[in-house]
This record gives sequence, C-alpha cells and structure tokens, in this order.
Amino acid sequence: MRVQSSWSRLLPMTWGNPGYFNFPIMTFNELNLIAPILKALQEEGYATPTPIQQQAIPKVLSGRDLMGCAQTGTGKTAAFSIPILQLLHERPLQRSNSRYIRSLILTPTRELAIQIDESISAYGRHLPIRHQVIFGGVSQNAQVHALSKGIDILTATPGRLLDLIGQGFISLDRVEFFVLDEADRMLDMGFIHDVRKVIRLLPAARQSLFFSATMPPEIIQLAGTILKNPEHVAVTPPSSTVEIIDQRLYFVEKGLKKNLLIHLMQAHEVPTALVFTRTKHGADRLAKDLKKAGIEAEAIHGNKSQNARQRALANFKSRLTQVLVATDIAARGIDIDELSHVVNFDIPNIPETYVHRIGRTGRAGNAGVAFSFCDAEEKPYIKDIVKLIGRQIPVIEEHPFTGATVPKSAASTTPAAPMKSATPAAPVKSATPAAPVTTEAPKVVRSFNDVVKLQDPPNRGGVKPQPNKKWRPSRHKPTV
Repeated sequence: MRVQSSWSRLLPMTWGNPGYFNFPIMTFNELNLIAPILKALQEEGYATPTPIQQQAIPKVLSGRDLMGCAQTGTGKTAAFSIPILQLLHERPLQRSNSRYIRSLILTPTRELAIQIDESISAYGRHLPIRHQVIFGGVSQNAQVHALSKGIDILTATPGRLLDLIGQGFISLDRVEFFVLDEADRMLDMGFIHDVRKVIRLLPAARQSLFFSATMPPEIIQLAGTILKNPEHVAVTPPSSTVEIIDQRLYFVEKGLKKNLLIHLMQAHEVPTALVFTRTKHGADRLAKDLKKAGIEAEAIHGNKSQNARQRALANFKSRLTQVLVATDIAARGIDIDELSHVVNFDIPNIPETYVHRIGRTGRAGNAGVAFSFCDAEEKPYIKDIVKLIGRQIPVIEEHPFTGATVPKSAASTTPAAPMKSATPAAPVKSATPAAPVTTEAPKVVRSFNDVVKLQDPPNRGGVKPQPNKKWRPSRHKPTV
C-alpha cells in the first residue's frame, strides 16, 4: 500500500499535463559523475541531462530503489545505465576473474535490448565494464560463449534469459542491480509470469529500478513485490506531444486506408514514415501494397527473424527504406531522432499507445507530423484519445477518399473500375462516383465531435439499419 499511496500523487503529472517539470538548467558535471563517464557523454554530444536524468541519477547513486514513470523519448535509458556503470566501477570485485553477473536489465523486446546495450557501450567506453545482450530468435552459441568470459551488465529478454538459466549457463544469485524496463509492455505481451520467475531467482540484497510508461494497478502491484521503500520520479517528454507534433485526423473507410496513405506520401513528399498497424499480417500486406505503388517499404514484427528485423531497421535509419511498417510491440526500441512522420494506419484501442506512437516523431527539436486514419469502428478510440491528451485533433475533411465507397477489389492505388453487370447503371456499382456528402463543409474541422455528429453510422453491405437500434462498435475485438 505504501507504493500505491505515494505513487498516486505523481500520476496526474504523467498524462494530459502539457507542462513539463520546471527543472533548473544544469550539466552532467553537476551530477557527481566520474571523469570517464563525463568524457564519454561529451563524445556523444550530451551536455545537459533531461529531467528524468536529473532526478534519477542522484537517487540511484545514493543506493535507493527507484520507481519511474516515463514515456518514450525522455532519456530513461541513460537515467539508469549511467549510475549503474559508475557504481560498478566504484565497487570492483576482489576476484578479477569472477564470472558473476552483477547487473541485470530485463526488457520486453529484442530491439530495445539491443538499443540499451549500445547505450551502455557508449557511456561506458572508457570503463573496464563487460556487458552483453541476449535475446531469442538467434543461435545461443555466441551468447553462451560471451557469458562464459564473465559479464558485469547483462541486458536480456525474459524468454532467452530463462532458457539459458534452465540450461545452467546463467546464475543470478550475485546480482547487485536489477532493472525492469517497460514494465507495462511486459504486461501487454504476457511476460509478467516470466518476470516473476526471474525475480524469485534474484538475491534479496539488491538495488532495484523499475520503469513503466503507464501505471495500471497490475504494474503498481508488481512494483510492490520488487522495490523496497523506493524513490519516485515521473516525467513526460521534453515537450508535450500535443504541442510540438502536427496531428491530423482523416476519416476514411477501412478498405481505402492504403490508398490514402499512398496519396499522402506522394502529395506531401514524405521522406520517412513509421506506420503502425494492429496486426502482423496487416503490416506485411501494407508493405507489399506500398512497394507496388513504388514506395520502398519494409515490415517489422515478431514473426520476422532477428536478422530481418535488424536489416529493416538499418535500412530505415540509413534512408534506404522510406516507410517502415510496424506493430506496437516490434516498434519498441526504435529510436530515430530525424523521423518526420508517424502514421496511425489503425487507431490504437489504448489511448496511451497513441501518445507512444506519435512520440516517435518530433524528437531532438525537430518538427513532426502524425497522420491518423480512422474508420467508423474506430471512432470510440479517438474519443478516448482526445480525452487523454486534453485536446481535439484537427480533422482533415477534404481528401480524395472523403465519402468514397470501397471498391470490391481495392488492390490498386486508384479506385477500381465498376464491376461488369448485365444490368447497366446499377446504383451501387455506378461508373460515376457519388458526390461527396461533405462538399459544403469546411476543409478542416477543428472538433472531432462535430464530425461525428455529421456522420451517420456505417451502412455495412448495403443493409438498411434497423430503427431504434443504435450502432455500437466493439471496443475489445477490433476488426482485423
């Protein structure tokens, strides 16, 4: 109860609050960091710590457990890796040939694990600290060989970690520092049981750091089993996402979403775009459709091999690929400062996920644009998002697919020709497109609620809606 009661005071600061904490401007030199780490930070071009780094680094250096609520893009990886590097350096082992794992960082995805290990390598380049990352989807031989030499910091995904523990290659009984990162994603991905297994293998005497972007009751309960009298930090991104990102909402039928995406990519000359889909199959299908339209695109999701995922990420970062289509889980760990556009091809049914997605753009002081495509069944999700961010999303009413009817076969980038019929001038298959129902409406409607009031529920399959029967989309089983 102590964790929950003290944490509840911080929750209002994490969502819907456009103001960032008013921290004094300071440098890393003021955080009592050792010279080798300061030198590495200078080489990386870092001079001013982010608010979460200002809060977390001194607390971790003092030996306290930490519970942090931080979104993507706040600099939390450095907030826990920098003090751990310093503490490990200041507490050298008596036996130089020790093979004990001294610090364990547990994270949900391979991409995020790789990113964390790369950060540790950068910040600790001038320290005699050994580190390794392990994850599934690849052969374990190289990982086991590295572990046999002794590791100070191990970054791991739950599945591969438990696998190697079961084979006797890893022991956690000497871990001094434990970090659980992206705890809410662990819950979403069904890894909580694996996390609990790992926790039972850790020594009681340890320093634990716990990070999550959201704090549902299950996460707060999990934190209570890991942390002892923790300090708390809660921050939002450097600027509110609703302020620095140009958000645009398009209402379009589901079958025409890819046509709209291709049109926007070409009309706006989008240099790079990260497109989010709800399913793995949808990501693959959309990437193929974009390639057919002459747009270089690749898909990334959990069914892809590790080599394929890394290759797709490398191509996207180097601009060889213009569009990366991803599921939410696979996108964890994608960190690109100059990403210009994010596209919500499918509207997420969890409002916080929307903030995570659009937070991928608008980083490092750069401008960012977020397109969101909403079909009739996704309108309730938009209402939840608007409530969360405390601001209406501008609706772009005038686009080529406003009021358009989805052709029976929508494989091409242009509307399909009318279906041949023995009866000419069939009303639904008319060769003359119907006049848009919003011709007299303004080009941009600033209120989502105004648009909803103007639009009728969808007429599925030409079936006339029954009177006195309110159409209500499913919130729990969105159409795939």
